[in-house]
Amino acid sequence: MDTSPWDALSGQYQLRPGTQCSIVGQRPVLAAGRLSRLLRGQHGEQVSRTLTSVFTLCAHAHRRTAEQALAAAQIGPQELLATDPPVSLWVETARDHLRSIALDWPQRLPRPCPGRPSMDWLRNCPLPLTTSRPYTDAGAASQALAQLRTWLEDRILGQSLPDWLATHREPIALAAWCKAHAAELPPANCLAVWHPIAHGLTPAMHCLNVLDDDVTRQNTQLRQLAQTLVSEPEFAQRPTWRGQCAENGPWSRLRHQKQAPAQHSAWTRMSARWLELVEIAAVNPQTAGQARSPLLASGALDLGDGQALAWCEMARGLLLHWVQLDAQGGVQDYRVLAPTEWNFHPDGALARALAALLPGDAVSAQALAAAFDPCVACSVQTTASGAAHIA
Repeated sequence: MDTSPWDALSGQYQLRPGTQCSIVGQRPVLAAGRLSRLLRGQHGEQVSRTLTSVFTLCAHAHRRTAEQALAAAQIGPQELLATDPPVSLWVETARDHLRSIALDWPQRLPRPCPGRPSMDWLRNCPLPLTTSRPYTDAGAASQALAQLRTWLEDRILGQSLPDWLATHREPIALAAWCKAHAAELPPANCLAVWHPIAHGLTPAMHCLNVLDDDVTRQNTQLRQLAQTLVSEPEFAQRPTWRGQCAENGPWSRLRHQKQAPAQHSAWTRMSARWLELVEIAAVNPQTAGQARSPLLASGALDLGDGQALAWCEMARGLLLHWVQLDAQGGVQDYRVLAPTEWNFHPDGALARALAALLPGDAVSAQALAAAFDPCVACSVQTTASGAAHIA
C-alpha cells in the first residue's frame, strides 16, 4: 500500500530552501484522471456540488466556472445567463480575500500568533467569513458591495476608497501606511512584519497572460491551452504556457497586463490581495462594464463536439475548467487548472527563489509561501529546524 503523505485527495506541499528539489508535493485529485472518474456520468448541478465539495476553498468560483463550462458545452456561450457586470463574483472574491487575510496571514508570520487570530477588526463586517449561501442575486450582491465599501471607509481606512488607493497603491507608500497602522489593524501589522524580509525577495515574474482584450487572440490562446491540457495527462499538475512556467495570482489579472512593468517582490505579491480587496469594494457596478478590461474576467469557450473551456479570475488567480460531455449530456472527461499548480510548479519562479535561499532560511521560505498562497497544506523543511508548518 502506498503510504505517501501525498496520498490524499487534497494533497500538500513541502518547501525545501537551498536545495535543487525545492518543492515536493501535489494534489492527487488532479492526477491520473481521478477528477474525471469522480465526475463521470454526472449532470448539471450534481457536477457543481461534487466540485465544491472537493475544492472547498473558493468553492463559489469552481461552481461558477463549472456552470459556464457545462452550459457552453451543451448550448454554446451565446446562451449563457451571466450577471453583467458579475457583482456576485466580486463580492465572493472579496470574501475570500478577507478570509485569507484574517485567518491565514497571522499564522504565516515568522512568529505565528499564539491561539486564534484576533477577529476584533472584523466587527460589523458585512461579509461573514463563513457562509454556505454565496450571493447569486445581482441586487443583493450590489447591496453587499456597497455595505463593504462603507465598512472599509468608516471603520478600517477612515477615508474614501478612491482617495486611499490614489495615495497608497505604490509599494513604498503602502509599506509606510502598514507600519503606521500596525498597532490597531492586524492586516497592516502582518504586511509590516513581512516587509523587511519579503521586499528583498524578488523572484523573476512571468505571468500567465492567456487572457487578452482582443477576443480573437484570446480564443486562439485558450484553444491552445485546452489542447495541451487534454493531450498531456499530467499537465493539470505541472502546467506551463508556451513552454515556460508561469505564475498566476491577483497581480496577474487581465486588467494589469497593460500597466507599466514594476519591480515585484514577495511583498508586492502579498499586498496585491489587500489592494484588490479595496479595489473591489471601490468599484461602481453601473460604470464598471465600461472599462476595457473587466475587474475580474470570466467566461466560456465552446470547443465543439461536446467540449468547452471556462475561466474565472478568483482570489488566488485564474481558474480554468475543461469538460467533455457524452451523448447523453453527462460528464465523460473533466480537467481543472488551478492557480496553486502554476505557482508551485517544481521549475517555477517560487521553486527557483527557494533554491537560491540558504538551506536553513525557513523565514524567507515562509514569506515566499505566503506570497504565492497555496490552497493546500504547506510546510517548510530545513536541515536545521525540521518542518515548520505554514497553513
